[in-house]
Amino acid sequence: MDAPQYPEGLGMKIHLNTMKGESEHDIESINNLNHYIGMKRIEPDAIPELKFMPYIIGVMIGLGLIVSLVGKKWLLIVWLVIFSALGIAGMVDFYNWEYDYGHNLDKHAIIKIEGMDYQPPLVGTKQLLNFSAHSMPDIGGYCAVFAVGLGMVALFIKSKKNTISITKGA
Repeated sequence: MDAPQYPEGLGMKIHLNTMKGESEHDIESINNLNHYIGMKRIEPDAIPELKFMPYIIGVMIGLGLIVSLVGKKWLLIVWLVIFSALGIAGMVDFYNWEYDYGHNLDKHAIIKIEGMDYQPPLVGTKQLLNFSAHSMPDIGGYCAVFAVGLGMVALFIKSKKNTISITKGA
């Protein structure tokens, strides 16, 4: 987040199993600011997804390795569908968390602006009063997209080989 009173910005990094401020006290500063508009505190230990996501990703990596070793097209398709469904479910879950965080405000908050919600953007930039809130994927998100892309390339190559084999055999 950027604002005139925070020229260095405030940041938060959401990792697979934890959430940290970009600088040492950023989450504490964000929580203190959010208090004024009635937002809930960000408590990384209270986010259950951070506890089980490492297991889900571990299983998907393991399945991906098995699929690559077995080399069956149908297994690759199953892996791609599961990985994509998990990615979509994760984005929906994160959106819902942001929605709750930005809309369910304390009615006794110090600052109230009728009709204003403070939902951070899922991806991109959004102006929230005098703050510009930015949300972008980091290396983990890009790795997930790259993994699905590699899976799609493998599926394309596997499909081409099957087409060539069928054509030659005819």
